[in-house]
Amino acid sequence: MNVALLAEICKTPGAPGFEQKVRELVIREITPLVDEVEVDNMGNVYAIKKGKSPKRAMVGAHMDEIGFIVTHIDDKGFIRFHTLGGFDPKTLTAQRVIIHGKKDIIGVMASKPIHVMTADERTKVAKLSDYFIDTGLSKEEVLEIVKIGDPITREREFIEMGNCVNSKSLDNRLAVFILIESLRNLKGQEVPYDIYGVFTVQEEVGVRGANVSSLKINPDFGFGLDTTIAFDLPGAAEHEKITKLGEGTAIKIMDAMTICDYRMVDYMKKTADLNKIKWQPEILTAGGTDTAGIQRMTQGGSIAGAISIPTRHLHQVIEMANKDDIQGSIDLLTVCLSDLDTYDWAFK
Repeated sequence: MNVALLAEICKTPGAPGFEQKVRELVIREITPLVDEVEVDNMGNVYAIKKGKSPKRAMVGAHMDEIGFIVTHIDDKGFIRFHTLGGFDPKTLTAQRVIIHGKKDIIGVMASKPIHVMTADERTKVAKLSDYFIDTGLSKEEVLEIVKIGDPITREREFIEMGNCVNSKSLDNRLAVFILIESLRNLKGQEVPYDIYGVFTVQEEVGVRGANVSSLKINPDFGFGLDTTIAFDLPGAAEHEKITKLGEGTAIKIMDAMTICDYRMVDYMKKTADLNKIKWQPEILTAGGTDTAGIQRMTQGGSIAGAISIPTRHLHQVIEMANKDDIQGSIDLLTVCLSDLDTYDWAFK
C-alpha cells in the first residue's frame, strides 16, 4: 500500500467549497491513469475511462473535509468561525487549526479556562459558540493575512499505529486514495462500461457535488465510496457497532439517505465472495453519503450501492482505519467495475 500517498492526501487541505489544493493533487495522480480528465464549474473532478459499451458507471469519492470559515475578527485579533460540516463541539478542545489566508497561519481553538468557570459552567456541555481561535497575533497582524470568508482546516499529523492509520480527514481522503488506486489497477485493462471516477466537492455540507456530477453523467450504475462508523469500542453493544476494524471492507445496505439497490448489494457480496475479499454488511441509521446523489439525481435513477471503509472516531482528528480494510476496499471496487457486465441486472 502506498502509505506515503495516503498521508499526502490526508494532509492536503480542502474544506467544503475550498478544495483547490486537494483537487490539484487528484488531477496530478489520475491524469496518467485514464482517458480523459474534466473539471466542472463546481470543482468536481471527472476521471473518465472508456469501456466497451456506452453504459456508464459512476464512482463518487468526496474530496472535502469538515472545516470552518472565518466570520469575524475582533479588536484583539481573535477569530470567530462557522462550521463547514458536522462537529461534536467537545472535539474542538485543545486543537490546532490552520487558517488559509494570504498565507497559512496556525491558530488554536480556545475557550474559557476551567479555573475561572463557575460551578454551573463546569457541568455544561461546551457549545460551538464557546470557542474562538487564537493566533498569537495582534488584530493588525491578523488583518494583514486573514479576511472574512477564509477557510480553516484542522492540523494533525498522519501516523501509523499497528496495522492501522490514524489522521484527521480519513473521512473522506481514504475514499480519494481508494478510487485513485482502483483506477491505477484498471489502467491498461479493458472494462465493460465507461467509468466515471468522480472526486466530488461539498459532500460534508449536503452531497452537493455528487448531485451536480450525477446530473451531468446520468449513470446506469453507481458506487458511493466513503467512510463509515466502526463503533467497536468499550461500552458499545453489539447492535451499535455498525462495523468493526479489521473485519473487511463494508458493503452498504442502507443509510439515512439511501436504501441501496438490492441487485447491487447482491452483486457486490457475490463478487467479494468469488474473489475471496473479506467483507461485512453496513446499515447506518444516521448520516448519508454521495451514494444518495448518485442514486437519485439522474434520469430514472441508477442501480446504486456503496463500499464503506470502517473508521473509528469519525469527525475527529484521530480517525483510525485498518490497512487490510482499505486494501480490501480497493480490491472490491476494482473487480466490481471490471465485472459489471457479468451480472443479470433484471428485476427479479
